[in-house]
Amino acid sequence: MDNGIDETHLLRRHEEEEDDISLTRKVVSESKKIWRIALPGVISRVCSFGCLVVTQSFIGHVSDVDLAGYALVQTLNVMFVNGVLLGMSSATETLCGQAFGAGQHHMMGIYLQRSWIVDLITCTVMLPVFLFGAPIFKLLGEEEAIAESGGYISIWFIPYIYTFVFSLTMQMFLQAQLKNMVIAWLSLLQFAIHIPLSWLFVYNLGYGVTGAMIALSISSWVVVIGEFIYIFGGWCPLSWKGFTVAAFKDLYPIVKLSISSGVMICLELWYAAVLVLLAGYMANAQVAISAFSICLNINAWELMINIGFLGAACVRIANELGGGNAKATRFSIKVLMGTSIAIGVFFFVLCLAFGTKIADLFTDDPKVAEVVAELSLLLSFSVLFNSINPVLSGVAVGAGMQATVAIINLVCYYLIGFPVGAMLGYLTSLQVKGIWIGMLGGVATQTFSIMILTWRTDWDDQAKKSVERLNRFYVKSSDDPQENSS
Repeated sequence: MDNGIDETHLLRRHEEEEDDISLTRKVVSESKKIWRIALPGVISRVCSFGCLVVTQSFIGHVSDVDLAGYALVQTLNVMFVNGVLLGMSSATETLCGQAFGAGQHHMMGIYLQRSWIVDLITCTVMLPVFLFGAPIFKLLGEEEAIAESGGYISIWFIPYIYTFVFSLTMQMFLQAQLKNMVIAWLSLLQFAIHIPLSWLFVYNLGYGVTGAMIALSISSWVVVIGEFIYIFGGWCPLSWKGFTVAAFKDLYPIVKLSISSGVMICLELWYAAVLVLLAGYMANAQVAISAFSICLNINAWELMINIGFLGAACVRIANELGGGNAKATRFSIKVLMGTSIAIGVFFFVLCLAFGTKIADLFTDDPKVAEVVAELSLLLSFSVLFNSINPVLSGVAVGAGMQATVAIINLVCYYLIGFPVGAMLGYLTSLQVKGIWIGMLGGVATQTFSIMILTWRTDWDDQAKKSVERLNRFYVKSSDDPQENSS
């Protein structure tokens, strides 16, 4: 091949492993690789989402109506945009991970720039969702006061959503080349300054809801600026060669993969948003939305830990497939699953023990706290499934199978989970609890479906496909011989 990649060599590389290496040593070695990727990702996701939870907590102690309005915006508008951009950015995760595994380091910088172009345009197109938040909520039938509060808060979310364009893609770019510890440190800094900033703007300066949103924007852009400095400052010499017009070439294949990735992620993230919308039609909408969103935030915060493992799964699978190593791919999946299940059991027990006290962190309303306590058992089971589901999704992203998983998500969430939740919520006395049962049923069905997909996948064939994909997108670099020597 003219790009210097020997497909036969890649497909055979590492396959001749020593038979006398013990299983324990293999598991320990693979676990180290996984945790090296996952731990910084876990810290980053927990801190980033933690800032949203902290903001919700501050707003909840300002006004119950604003708490419901914030919950509406976060679970509908923000989740909508985050789902689109996270999905679009996962194409970067697939391509960068496979490029790193194949030794095509300079292509990672080109993929990053292409993702910026695609995501920036996409984010701008979706701005009306925030600019016209109040009319949209009213059109959807939400209460007047909640819709007005949500419309005001959605305007203040605009600076925040533009951080997704850069932070998501740069995190995936750095993670693919095992340079993601810097993301963890920046995220810790973000969380550390967010709490005192929120206290300053909300209470000391008396800005209330506006102050909470200003603090969120400032702390979020700290991470983006830090990542720019790290990448442009010379800490990624092989993967970042500077800006290039090559970023504007071959955009269609990137957009195509991004769209399938976006649909896959969006169908998953919007699922919770649609259910929150259902809760808004309950008899006591303010209590229903507030309680449901508090449980969803706890559920999502724990999910951030497992999304760190989603990233690890994607990188490990993409790296091994990019290197043509199907055997190592299969082994990595087994170790990832074992680790994520152990973590899920731990948090399942934790939620059972402290589930009834969760609402105290977010509200002083006893009615909301009572509904949250009723949902605690279902929340515990959701947390358990959250530990398995992201890893399987990460495997799919690493292999570039987003389109298949998108179909599974559509069927399990919207043809099973959503109808069941609607029927139980409105046709029985279960109300919010019924909606959550439906949601849990959809998640459980989706999890088992992807497990079957993963089990039946021909990973040798996937390794060949990844090499073909990399060759198709390849752009020569001036230091090509060095790039491909690995």
